[in-house]
Amino acid sequence: MSEAMEVVETAFREKGLGHAQMPPKQYLFYTKYNGDLRSMPSYLERLDISAVKIVNAHPDNPSKFGLPTVMATIILIDPRNGAPLAIMGGTWITAMRTGAAGGIAAKYLARKDSKVVGLIGAGTQAKTQLEALFSLYKELEEVRVCSRTRLTRDEYVSEMKAAYINKANIIPVGNIRDAVEGVDILVTTTPSRTPLVSEEWISAGTHITCIGADAPGKEELDPAILRRAKIVIDDWEQASHAGEINVPLAKGIITEEDVWGNICEIVAGLKSGRASRGEITVFTSTGLAVQDAVTAKLVYDKAISRGIGQTIEFT
Repeated sequence: MSEAMEVVETAFREKGLGHAQMPPKQYLFYTKYNGDLRSMPSYLERLDISAVKIVNAHPDNPSKFGLPTVMATIILIDPRNGAPLAIMGGTWITAMRTGAAGGIAAKYLARKDSKVVGLIGAGTQAKTQLEALFSLYKELEEVRVCSRTRLTRDEYVSEMKAAYINKANIIPVGNIRDAVEGVDILVTTTPSRTPLVSEEWISAGTHITCIGADAPGKEELDPAILRRAKIVIDDWEQASHAGEINVPLAKGIITEEDVWGNICEIVAGLKSGRASRGEITVFTSTGLAVQDAVTAKLVYDKAISRGIGQTIEFT
């Protein structure tokens, strides 16, 4: 995770400084199957890294098909000639680079002495988001976990306790309010289309990372929270149509002027991050193609150095 965070932070900086080509995600909506498919191309010009990712989101997959909610394939491209360097599974890369983005957001937007974390959702993203926070803070005082089913959160807590022995008190909680009140950092990772987190539960100084809202109509926060917060997005075109801000924007509850800036500008030093201990910050993550490209290149380089992979020819 520390390696993933390093390259994702670099990708944010490069995009913030204007050295990346990254069209907004293109969507296909499989409405009758409660799913969608996205294509995500990018080119980081100074790093000479380019890739295209195809990724789905089908929330019913685990229960109906025994498949992950999110699956992806990445093609890493040689910018010199357009030839494919590698075709690789992108499902775990997606999970890691998204967790890394949450960690980088916390680095710039959360309080440096954060100790209590709340997690809404207990799936793959809850795992990599927590991994990134441990990479950033090393130890935490308490981690509270809430999810739709008791079995899911109990399994998550058991796995995380084994992974982070003596690094935090990781506890399951039965309702969202108990996971939210009094935390320093809140991470939401659900596919909800109805706000789950009430404004009255949010304390001054809280940082919130919103991962779940990544398609039109999705939202996890009471829009009143956004009215109180410094809002940081990852990309305007994507966030305005599919991120945590998409519904409040469409309803006129907030406007573009209410958005402080994007994480790429902050990492590049063009805008400030957290300004005070009492400030509420919200990072709304839709996932950037540049994150995939740099993480895929990291994986590719490590695979080549270790002699891992299979060489094939295309005709």
